[in-house]
Amino acid sequence: MSLDARVLRGPDLADQLDRRPVSDTALVFEGMVWDVRRDIIDLGAAGEVTREYVDHPGAVAIVALREVDGRDHVLLIQQYRHPVGSFEWELPAGLLDIAGEQPWLCAARELHEEADLIASRWDVLIDFFSSPGGNSEALRIFLARDLVDVHDHELFTREAEEHGMPVGWVDLDEAHDAVLKGQLHNPGAVIGILTAHASRARSWTTLRPHDDPWPEHPAYR
Repeated sequence: MSLDARVLRGPDLADQLDRRPVSDTALVFEGMVWDVRRDIIDLGAAGEVTREYVDHPGAVAIVALREVDGRDHVLLIQQYRHPVGSFEWELPAGLLDIAGEQPWLCAARELHEEADLIASRWDVLIDFFSSPGGNSEALRIFLARDLVDVHDHELFTREAEEHGMPVGWVDLDEAHDAVLKGQLHNPGAVIGILTAHASRARSWTTLRPHDDPWPEHPAYR
């Protein structure tokens, strides 16, 4: 073991939110959904560094569970993702792009729009940064249960890449195996499925309230 390393215990193992001062910032590119920003950051004794990153509004995703033949099934949707040239199986998800909308309400809206479902039970499953080295996106995954189908007159009209997208229910154990076999690659789906599978093994004791504080997301600090 390195002389500089120490043994970490569970209570000590937590990321530290401590944003360093930014002495200058500039908008390098303004995109349709997200921007690219260049910051000069003061790291104290380490001096100043310049970093460019994707400035992202953040997002939510939903592990929607319902029993099918007495077993937990998770809802997955398939979308084409052009940057990676792949039709990915994903969780219902969406951007936090409506000012002032609380994360769980965004999740409920996306579940309705993408899957024609309403959930009466919501919990926080996990939070993560999608790519913290070059992207500011913070993502929260919710667990949605006690699902009902929306009425026909409330169906959402899906357009563009969402038009006609395949939707399916998958046994949570089979989805877990698919992740471990390398068959699924979408980070939200991978993290959500693995976390839901692990949380269920602990009788869902790891879940947090739907309105649990989200200090990692700048909009909710």
